[in-house]
Amino acid sequence: MLITAAAFTAACATAPMPQQQTSSFQRNSIGHNLEPLFEDSYSEIQLGGIDDVLFHAISLMGIPYKWGGTTPDEGFDCSGLIRYVFDESAGVRLPRTTAQMISAPAPNVKRSRLQSGDVVFFATNGGRRVSHAGIYVGEGRFIHAPSTGSSVRIDKLENPYWSSAYISAKRFLD
Repeated sequence: MLITAAAFTAACATAPMPQQQTSSFQRNSIGHNLEPLFEDSYSEIQLGGIDDVLFHAISLMGIPYKWGGTTPDEGFDCSGLIRYVFDESAGVRLPRTTAQMISAPAPNVKRSRLQSGDVVFFATNGGRRVSHAGIYVGEGRFIHAPSTGSSVRIDKLENPYWSSAYISAKRFLD
């Protein structure tokens, strides 16, 4: 149990990666201006939607977990997976760590109001400090990169482990 807790604690505790600067507005495929999701410099604009995020995340199932991993080629840790999927499929540049994500200026979502595409946060080391995250896919399930020795997979929120570790959720996409 201690080994599992230690693995989850370290899972998403990597240092922030350098931020890329982008323009604050772009046009979508039919020429409409897209507004940025956040006002902070780490975010961009929504190019795709929730379906794109979900399909992309699900397509990455089976990619091995790698602490600090941020690409399919090297593997993912939990925050690396979330950041990669949102950036690649929706053009939303999220912070690198779970602590930064949970503090980001996006709406908090009650557990009873979760929608597909919301990011769910967990305190896997006890207490209330965020140490893990995943993308809610609907029907009480979320996709995540759990820990060393495993791979990107879908789990149920009602699993006793995840249910007791659940902290909150944020909605980064409308």
